[in-house]
Amino acid sequence: MSPKRLLQAADEAVLDGRRVEVRKLEVLLAWGDAFSGDPQDEPNAVPVRYGGPRLITLGGEGTPKVSDLALVEIAVARRESVFTTRRRAADAFDLRHRLPLVWAGLQALRCETWVGTKVAAMSRKLTAEQVVIVDVAVAEALDEAPARILEIAEAKIIEADPIAHAERIEANRARKGVWHSRPKPGESIEGDTAGIGSVVARIDEVDLEAHREFIEELAQALATHAGPPAEGEEPLSMDHWRAEAFAMLADPAAVLAFLRGETDQPVDEPTDEFDQPAEAPAPEAPATGPAAGPSAVVVVHVAEDPDTGALGPVARVEGLGPRLLSQVRDLLRRHANITITPVIDRLRTPHRRQDPHRAPHPGRRVPPRHRPLHQDRPATGPRPHDAI
Repeated sequence: MSPKRLLQAADEAVLDGRRVEVRKLEVLLAWGDAFSGDPQDEPNAVPVRYGGPRLITLGGEGTPKVSDLALVEIAVARRESVFTTRRRAADAFDLRHRLPLVWAGLQALRCETWVGTKVAAMSRKLTAEQVVIVDVAVAEALDEAPARILEIAEAKIIEADPIAHAERIEANRARKGVWHSRPKPGESIEGDTAGIGSVVARIDEVDLEAHREFIEELAQALATHAGPPAEGEEPLSMDHWRAEAFAMLADPAAVLAFLRGETDQPVDEPTDEFDQPAEAPAPEAPATGPAAGPSAVVVVHVAEDPDTGALGPVARVEGLGPRLLSQVRDLLRRHANITITPVIDRLRTPHRRQDPHRAPHPGRRVPPRHRPLHQDRPATGPRPHDAI
């Protein structure tokens, strides 16, 4: 088979796979329609209190009910658990009744079916009115990569109900914690846990970013201070130095002394007085005062309401994704010097829609109003990802 034919076969196989998955959902929907009537209205129906069938709602607002025991039968035919069938039926009902544009795109084989069902599950708690903006935005992006589609869906779900998302954030913050591993009997012999422990932390996103940045800077300093490896030895990885930096945080005084240059003893090096490495120049003490605080350059992509001129509730922060504007403020609370580069979307014309949650990058076609922020480049022909 020639390379050209192999490429065609690969493409056909992908489309065939999508067609099969859509067919599975269509069969599941037809089965649900056949058993959407109240089974208690049937002659000689077994009462629900004695284990008889009853109608249940699987999908979000606006989806039909289906007999619960009927799902057991179709689960057997699908060779999967009842729980899996229920979940897939909920996705199918949501797609057909709440996300009709996305459902039409799946039937047209524009993207993988699992992406559509994932969007259906993500948006299930939205009302029938709120989910419309998710349907429109995701349907326009179905030709993009799966990760891109899910990012757009996430942003639109937050935009549809920012109050609910703020409540999710508060609920998550109430469940913060730090957990240290404890060795179990036998683990020091089997596996790779001998002499090693693990730490799991659940903290604010803002604190996580600050912690990661500090660990990275301290790890770089430790690696530089340690000097080159001995001849024939492999250099230690940055993962090793990040672990050393994390462990060093248990002694804040040692961290401060190291950063101020009060110690020149390399980490993980021998302490024999006759085997000391050459003295390294002490790092300069960090500057103090408000002007010397950490700085940040943040590209925040926001959408402006064409009618009111107000900024939308959701912004896209480069490197993080969609965030509430209140989260953006929290993200910057640690920084004394802040440079914010706003990108306001006013392109809401029928022939071109600029995604309000996608900041332009050098190399992409950038609207004229953005050109001061990015290097001008010669005009190029349209590319697939410029459609959004």
